[in-house]
Amino acid sequence: MKNIVSSKIKTILFFSVLVSLFASVEVKAQVNVGLDHWFNNETSPKTGQPFHYLWSDTTLNGYSRFGAIFEKQGAAISEIKKPTPQELAKLNIYIIVDPDTTSENPKPNYIEKDDADAIVKWVKKGGVLIFLANDAPNCEFTHLNQLAGNFGFYFNHVTMHPVTGKNYEMGAFTNLPSHPLFKGVSKIYLKEISTFKLWGNAKPVLEENGVVYMTEVQFGKGYVLAIGDPWIYNEYMDHERLPASFENRKAAENIVSLLISKVPAKKK
Repeated sequence: MKNIVSSKIKTILFFSVLVSLFASVEVKAQVNVGLDHWFNNETSPKTGQPFHYLWSDTTLNGYSRFGAIFEKQGAAISEIKKPTPQELAKLNIYIIVDPDTTSENPKPNYIEKDDADAIVKWVKKGGVLIFLANDAPNCEFTHLNQLAGNFGFYFNHVTMHPVTGKNYEMGAFTNLPSHPLFKGVSKIYLKEISTFKLWGNAKPVLEENGVVYMTEVQFGKGYVLAIGDPWIYNEYMDHERLPASFENRKAAENIVSLLISKVPAKKK
């Protein structure tokens, strides 16, 4: 009788350990990536259709190739409007690109306090945010910086690395640091971009002569990456225009891998 009881106790303990182990296993569900189509909300004067840095835009102005990289790495992509807490709750990664100026949209949707509050809380809980801004005067910096300041950086209202005509080498960065974004990459093209002022926990990712061109910060359970340009849109992803020596596509693949890796796993 004692042996039977002892056997039952051992069985119960064994299954209890198994349940405990499975309960603590961290799993990655499908990653959902939302591209802003609220602060960047331009209409083509030629077609009357939405365009510029959208998944759905397959022209040289679009992000269709960037979106395809996310999908190839298993993520689901969508375009979202106002980033309410309810909308953000559906996302793991949120991309804010080139907020509109009044020259791009006569009635721009500015990043207001309620937007910033929702985004900051979402990142703190584990959201992954990437800013792909622009240079002056092609980006709305005032409201963008009211959001960015929560993470320890401002975009400077400047235009750096200007490129004249087809002198693509003027936009070359070759002194790339050891960082996951530049793994296997020796040369990128990045023209007419804004720079950063950093404080707090924000760290430089790419610098040149003491000027910061990319930054990142761990924020609560989340992560923020910021670049002062839309950068990897279709025009400068591949080599229709860029010489073959530039490796923007590989850098874009690295960005996608980096952002997905920063999404916190959930316990199941």
